[in-house]
Amino acid sequence: MAGNSFGQLFRITTFGESHGEAIGVIIDGCPAQLPVDINYIQGELDKRKPGQSKITTQRKESDTVKILSGVFEGKTTGTPIAMIIPNEDQRSKDYSHNTNIFRPSHADFTYQSKYGIRDHRGGGRSSARETAARVAAGALAKLLLKSQGIEIVAHVSSVGKINAPEVQISNAQQFIDEREKNIVRCADAATAEQMISFIDDIRKQGDTVGGKVSCHIINCPVGLGEPVFDKLHAELGKAMLSINAVHGFEFGSGFSGSEMRGSEHNDIFVSDDQGNVKTLTNYSGGIQGGISNGMPIEFKIAFKPVATIMHNQATVDSEGNAAEISGKGRHDPCVVPRAVPIVEAMAALVIADHWLRNRNSILP
Repeated sequence: MAGNSFGQLFRITTFGESHGEAIGVIIDGCPAQLPVDINYIQGELDKRKPGQSKITTQRKESDTVKILSGVFEGKTTGTPIAMIIPNEDQRSKDYSHNTNIFRPSHADFTYQSKYGIRDHRGGGRSSARETAARVAAGALAKLLLKSQGIEIVAHVSSVGKINAPEVQISNAQQFIDEREKNIVRCADAATAEQMISFIDDIRKQGDTVGGKVSCHIINCPVGLGEPVFDKLHAELGKAMLSINAVHGFEFGSGFSGSEMRGSEHNDIFVSDDQGNVKTLTNYSGGIQGGISNGMPIEFKIAFKPVATIMHNQATVDSEGNAAEISGKGRHDPCVVPRAVPIVEAMAALVIADHWLRNRNSILP
């Protein structure tokens, strides 16, 4: 199976299945001498792990990460870094009912058609459990970026038709602290209450709902991103669309920009008191010509409703015969609260990779 690696210079390869013994990641290209805060990495995984609130899946996983290589005396050595996360609470019997039946809107049919074999236990490799490995790798990338003053923060900006007001971020840690005060991870407290109540109602109905995550990359230097095919927004789009259940990506003004005139949409350049070039507006989302311009990089990601619902649904079996299936097991009624650290991790992997690539763009 190809497609398990991501990045060029800061490169990761993930492995493992939802109901296997463990999942993990190999990170290659991380510079040596980077201090590794294992508690920070574990803290990022704790934000993604299942069973953390009444509006998430009740699967119990500690998601305890262990670093197997590439770190010595608390610092990276420049060699491949291996991290492993054991699976502790598999209930494979919960999936015995769909051994030969294709679940609607899951990867069952496509995996079976492509490979002629599939792991029906939670979807195997197609399960969102794989994203824990990305979060572990992304946490290391965030530590690298923090050493350069670059911060990445995200929050749940909508659930269903409930939308949070636009937020202004002056301090990344304050924003995170505010977001973590509620279980839905929305930085606006009033909106968070509405979201939590709505998700809980949806859960009780045996249904699911989608939502959006907004992400902000702060203090990103000018010059990240490559012309033509490796534009920074294209790389971020690929990263986000590789996350399970993501159905949409927009940066800057996004789709609303198509309704504006050029005279409204153009970001006017100015110089600040220190002589730094800024823009009066940020419809470009911090990226112009595929290259970061020094303004905050801003984008939104849309997540579909989780496909497993606790209702009977018509489907077909592996022989093409009509069948019926009902959702079983432990699933999120809304994925976005646990998706926040995944979005941040994938953004960090992209920015870390392009930060390393950009160091060779001009002769010293």
